[in-house]
Amino acid sequence: MKSEWGALILAAGKGTRMKSATAKVMQPILCEPMLFYPLRTLSECEGVSIGVVVGYGKQEVSDYLTKEWPQVAIIEQKEQKGTGDAVKAGFHFWKDYKYMLVLPGDVPLITSESIKQLMRIHLLSDSSLSFISFKVADPAGYGRVIRSDCGIRIVEEKDATEDQLAINEVNSGIYAFSTAALERYINELRCKNVQGEYYLTDLVELFQQYKERVEVLSMDGEDEFLGVNDPLQLAYATNLLRDLLVKRWMEKGVKCADPETVRIGPRVDFEGEAYLAPYVQIFGETSVGDRCSIGSFSILKDSKLESGVSVHPHVVIESSVVRQNAIVGPFAYLRDETEIGPKSFAGKFVEIKHSKIGSGSKVPHLSYIGDATIGEDTNIGAGTITCNYDGKRKHPTKIGNRCFIGSDTMLVAPVELDDDATTGAGSVITQNVPMGALALARARQRNILGWKKRRENINNNDNGGRS
Repeated sequence: MKSEWGALILAAGKGTRMKSATAKVMQPILCEPMLFYPLRTLSECEGVSIGVVVGYGKQEVSDYLTKEWPQVAIIEQKEQKGTGDAVKAGFHFWKDYKYMLVLPGDVPLITSESIKQLMRIHLLSDSSLSFISFKVADPAGYGRVIRSDCGIRIVEEKDATEDQLAINEVNSGIYAFSTAALERYINELRCKNVQGEYYLTDLVELFQQYKERVEVLSMDGEDEFLGVNDPLQLAYATNLLRDLLVKRWMEKGVKCADPETVRIGPRVDFEGEAYLAPYVQIFGETSVGDRCSIGSFSILKDSKLESGVSVHPHVVIESSVVRQNAIVGPFAYLRDETEIGPKSFAGKFVEIKHSKIGSGSKVPHLSYIGDATIGEDTNIGAGTITCNYDGKRKHPTKIGNRCFIGSDTMLVAPVELDDDATTGAGSVITQNVPMGALALARARQRNILGWKKRRENINNNDNGGRS
């Protein structure tokens, strides 16, 4: 017995108008590939299995799908001969379903509500083919929906007459098929058109010739069905999505001082009230806790902020966790699974990489902490560096609780400092420091008396005694 619904996303085209070596569906929108958006929409439609047809840039697209959407079937279209050929290439995928959706890969604003409505109409009307149309102020670039006493046709723009070009009802490229009918007629498509391609749109007329029912779902809101084909449309779609996402979170209590400058990605989650200053960007799988504050020009990606965190301006946080009531920045960089503990502080011009900073500890300024574990209530003086790389491998540094690391200390890993250890400013620490000890590792100071006067005499002699 066949399963109910499958869905095919057509993502094989090069997108020549994008003028990019990157496949069109991999162009970024709010730090996600364009392909992410129809994938997410279909994943919100319960019980729909998804396949993606790849072609141009297939390795990049396939790698993305394998990593981020392993449940999705990957189907190769060996030659890009049009949308009809792309659907034929997916036959071994969709033959196992009773009904199939077809979507372009370049419709990032399409919603699951519209897809579900198309599915309902298709079933209620007992149609063999259903598709979404919509009206636009400027129909340039779209296939026109031609209605007449003889039925309904879709004419692609390059094949349209002057009268047909004036029609403003256009095809969304989003279809629902009964696969039994599709299997009967898909091979009757011919490439008798300007582009020399197999048009999926030709099935609308072909189905009617064979007395199959075709249903059109006319919908409002042209932006939802926007197809992205060039950099201008890419920027327009990005701004539309940004507005939608920022508005959604502001309605739930997030405060934005200047909403038009804020960027929030589609996988970001806010757990309560938060304050975002102008020009904040939050992307990837990031979670922001209740009562957090994020300063201007800060960028967060794939990170977690627990409640009460304060992020000052010009901070970058990537793949890291900041615990309750911690403070970060300004001008700090946290990366590679760093964890900042509760009530800790990573301050001005500090970079912390793959390290754990314990509760109440401070790295206030001008330091690099890499591959390190720092205990609780420890203070790291200005200019401290963990020398974690020997040219071949990275090595760990461990600093205990209640330690005091003097300014400009170099910690040459691997090295461990036990609880309550102290280092003198300017020390180069190459050996472990016991509990409660003071470590000094610098040359003894020498004061050379009269050095300046002697230096002046030498300079005078070099100039022939002339002052």
